[in-house]
This record gives sequence, C-alpha cells and structure tokens, in this order.
Amino acid sequence: MPITNTPTAAVIDDAASISRFLARAFDDDPMMRWFFPEEASREASLTAYFSTIFSRQYVLNGVCERTADAAAFWVAPEAQEKAVPDAETIQELVALLGDRAGLFGEAVETAARHTPQEPHWSLALIGADPAAQGQGQGSALLRSGLAKADASGMPTYLESSKESNIPVYEHFGFTVREEMVLPGGGPTLWGMWREPRRPAGVQA
Repeated sequence: MPITNTPTAAVIDDAASISRFLARAFDDDPMMRWFFPEEASREASLTAYFSTIFSRQYVLNGVCERTADAAAFWVAPEAQEKAVPDAETIQELVALLGDRAGLFGEAVETAARHTPQEPHWSLALIGADPAAQGQGQGSALLRSGLAKADASGMPTYLESSKESNIPVYEHFGFTVREEMVLPGGGPTLWGMWREPRRPAGVQA
C-alpha cells in the first residue's frame, strides 16, 4: 500500500502501532530522555508510556489522528478538564517512571500552572517516525488539527520540549508565549500560542 499523508481518526486498535512509532519519534526528545534516562530500556518504556496515555486518556477525550507513520493528539476546549489521567492511569505511569515519577509529577504541575486560562485547543502531542520524516505526514496532521481549531474560532496552545521544533511551529502561525524551566534540573519547555485564522472562503 502506498503511504498516505491524509489524516484519519485514530482508534483504540491503533494503540500498538502508534505507540511504537511515537517511541522512535521521541527517542531524542530532551524531556523524554530526562524522564527515561536509560538508553537500553528507553524505547520499550516510551512505547508503554505512549500506549498508556493514548488508550486511557487521549483516545477517550481527545481528537486523535494518524497517518501511516505519524500521530497527533489534540484536545478541544470543552474537553480540557476530562482529558487528564485518572487515578488508574497515574498508577500505570508511576510504575513506568519508577524513581523519575516525582520529577514527572512536578513537570506536569509546572506546565499546568502556565497553561493559558482562556478557552483554546491544545496540541498535546505530535510525532512522526524518524524513518518517515520529510514525507509531510506531520505537516498534514498539523494542518488538519489547526483547521478544526480555526473552524471553531479558537486559538491553539502547545508546549515544545525541543528547541529545534520551534521554527516548524512558527511556520504554522505559532509564537513563543513563554519559556518554562522544569524543576529538578529539567529541560526547558516553550509554551506556544496561535490565534485562530478565518477558514478559507469565509467572509468577515
């Protein structure tokens, strides 16, 4: 089958494939390397991590889309309070993170304190398998999610944990809103904001 760049809705049965290519996509991410510092076990740990948050959190209350080798998890304004880990999910994550669980919790709390209060769409996560980079799959997912935010007249917020991705997001209309240094000697997060654009063909 030819690779398709057309985003489709991700469903629970996609958990295994999505978690595998997201693990590869985030292997060099500074925040994920901070949470999972062991090289030998990182890919397996990341695969389990992404499988957990996809199947227990975002596929239930978010807008999850995928292409052949990339995925994006979005959260609409009305779902922000629901798209958070429940107690059972937190238990799974703590078991996965081991002695890094405390740092993970502090990072989540730090990011939450800086999350904009005004209604907005959130891009919780986007990643493409490194073997498929340059094929436009991530860009297609970005355009698809931003079109939904624009159609609702809502701004969009994301946190980038990789400085080299900032120009990519800027190309799609995001601007850096603030920098957050995670506690415990953690890496920097860049909070980025994008105002809605009028969908094509819509008059003022």
